[in-house]
Amino acid sequence: MARLTSFSRLLIALLVVGGVYFAVTKLLPKFSLGSEQTETSTSTPSTEEATAPATDSNRPTAATAAFEFRPADPVSGKLKGVVELGATGFNSFIVRIDQQGNWKLEKADYGASLVYENMTSDADVKDGLKQYISEMVAYGVAPRDIHFVISSGAKKVAVTDQIIKTLTGMKYYVNTVTPEQEGEYALKCVLPKAYSGRAFVVDIGSGNTKVSWKSAGQVKAFESFGSKYSQNGTNASDVRTDLKSKSAQIPSSLTSTCFIIGGVPFEFAKKVRNGKERYTVLPAPETIKASGDKQVNGLTIYQSIAESTGCKQFVFDWDANFTIGFLLSL
Repeated sequence: MARLTSFSRLLIALLVVGGVYFAVTKLLPKFSLGSEQTETSTSTPSTEEATAPATDSNRPTAATAAFEFRPADPVSGKLKGVVELGATGFNSFIVRIDQQGNWKLEKADYGASLVYENMTSDADVKDGLKQYISEMVAYGVAPRDIHFVISSGAKKVAVTDQIIKTLTGMKYYVNTVTPEQEGEYALKCVLPKAYSGRAFVVDIGSGNTKVSWKSAGQVKAFESFGSKYSQNGTNASDVRTDLKSKSAQIPSSLTSTCFIIGGVPFEFAKKVRNGKERYTVLPAPETIKASGDKQVNGLTIYQSIAESTGCKQFVFDWDANFTIGFLLSL
């Protein structure tokens, strides 16, 4: 191979240097820019990123935590029945109760006799009661173990006196209860023994709301407005004031959990119930969208109690009713 001349070697050297210079000026900035971008992306996000709406993966869900408590089942219990005349109709319950006071709901029927709207006649009462009684007897409840209770809310309606007279004429004894007694019966039925020293009970009815708890072994209760308060011309601010004042009586040691029953809580609970669970934790009141006057009123009551007590866990019991507490007290 011929030797390269000095000029040829110089030319080759210039070509090599030029190639290196080209590579440095064209490629190195890209690598430098990539490094800066990577560092920037791991720092504080931009305003647009910080205010962007939550994605499906991190958006809070409406689901509530499960309440895993399970009450003890009755052992060799006896069937008993009760018919409740409430502010919005007849309801009946068949329960099995043992000697220790453990109980289990066997059957429930909810009626709609529209007592609150004064549309109940003697025929409604007789026909409804005969139907309830025959179904209870067919289920296995002895006639002497069937009881009748008039709720405190229904007692405020003028037509209730007519209903009591009709029942008495049919040779039935009618048990009437005060709001305080109703709250006590609700507590006896709804509040599990395991929670007697760390929870309270709320029963939101159409005619009134009952709140009850145990303090130093004694049952305490108060009455407030029901979920149909707007029909009587009562405004929401008066309801909030009343509940705030009366809820102050509840010891703070009991306000971590509230067991709640009633028509409006039932409507809120059924929207989030998981299968056939016994207990459903209600959504926080500020997340609930109420529809209709009764739900709006009931939500005001629920929210007022939550704000006044600071309670964050309201547990709806699908099987409980204050009249079952009446049976337990016999």
